[in-house]
Amino acid sequence: MSAHPVGVLITCEHGGNDVPDDLRDGFATVDAARHLNSHRGYDPGSLLIAQWIAQAFAAPLEFSTVSRLVVDLNRSVDSLELFSKFIRNRELAIRHKILQTYYYPYRERVSSLVAAQSSERLLLHLSIHTFTPRYRGQIRRFDLGVLFDPTRSPECVFGERLVEQLRAQGFRTLANQPYEGIADGLTTALRAKFARERYVGIELEVNNRFAKLSAASQEQWCKRIIAAVKAVSL
Repeated sequence: MSAHPVGVLITCEHGGNDVPDDLRDGFATVDAARHLNSHRGYDPGSLLIAQWIAQAFAAPLEFSTVSRLVVDLNRSVDSLELFSKFIRNRELAIRHKILQTYYYPYRERVSSLVAAQSSERLLLHLSIHTFTPRYRGQIRRFDLGVLFDPTRSPECVFGERLVEQLRAQGFRTLANQPYEGIADGLTTALRAKFARERYVGIELEVNNRFAKLSAASQEQWCKRIIAAVKAVSL
């Protein structure tokens, strides 16, 4: 990936749709079940992709399988989207416990990994997500999105090159779609904490039709994504 020492960290904030036992009473409705099993509850296929990439780079993998409907680890603590409609009206003590049990520990683990790996070299952080191909009536006709800060170098250089390499692998790939790379999220928070010369934070958004592919096709997708990342130099 580079002639210079580059560390790699993989994270997956929406890897599952688990609900802790002490919160299940708030998810006992048909509506809640429908949300949990949709893209609103988690990012289908994201954890599998993250595991493949982490293994390929022998990189640390930090992930969560607690549903984003319990708490969204990819939102800032003051975001209106931090808690879903199933949690936001629960007692303050319950919400506080959720933050102390799931949100802050996850954020702190990732931050500690970034600090350790970026102390003497550049760190590439890939945060793996999937997106729904149809959202609010809009059809998203692409396979992958690469999210990055276009004003931050070398991050923007890596992001643009990764888009090119993913396209070379046959993926329909867009930069900063389906979301802006500077929107509220874990990588955005980490950019504010770590110098651009030490930290490159990329969110990789994969069309969640990936989760419906055969195991053989999923493997090929992962291998092509890995090849694209390896082809990018920093």
